[in-house]
Amino acid sequence: MAGAGGDAGGGDSLPRRAWKQYLLQLQLHPLRTKMITAGCLAGVSDSVAQKLSGYQTIEKRRLLLKMMFGFAHGGPFGHFLHKVLDYIFKGKKDTRTVAKKVLLEQITSSPWNNLLFLFYYGYVVEKRPFKEVKARVRKQYPSVQLSAWMFWPIVGWINHQYVPLQFRVIVHSFVACCWGIFLNLRARAASLKQS
Repeated sequence: MAGAGGDAGGGDSLPRRAWKQYLLQLQLHPLRTKMITAGCLAGVSDSVAQKLSGYQTIEKRRLLLKMMFGFAHGGPFGHFLHKVLDYIFKGKKDTRTVAKKVLLEQITSSPWNNLLFLFYYGYVVEKRPFKEVKARVRKQYPSVQLSAWMFWPIVGWINHQYVPLQFRVIVHSFVACCWGIFLNLRARAASLKQS
């Protein structure tokens, strides 16, 4: 017989059991788990961005394409980036090493990820002609990257200083969910101006 607030399944609540299962999957299949997590968080990000942009119903094609971007790029890229950074710096966590990791991340992966996202969004998601996407990226990219450099180094510092390696992509993906809302709203505003 279960207690008043407990469950009959041994005392663990459903969220606690789900979290334990997630941690097990993260340990057994880290890349796959990070890919799925990044894809799901990209979907959440896009759903929120669509609603904030005034969409009455969620555009499923767009949502699926954004989830594919998180799954195929965000998860794997982050997984290997953090492994490589820890390899380069041999797992050191002193302040100087963390600063070097953040700097390296900001001059390599940050520009690449933002550039790739802007091209993907314009060319694949919005299905605009490549010439138009290129012109739009040329115009938007500097301000997007500048905004990223004002925000992401703080996230990188916290991530490298305080978060264990196996959780860094998860933390990064969660924050990227919020960053994706920002980028989506910015891209949407630019599209409306050009229409």
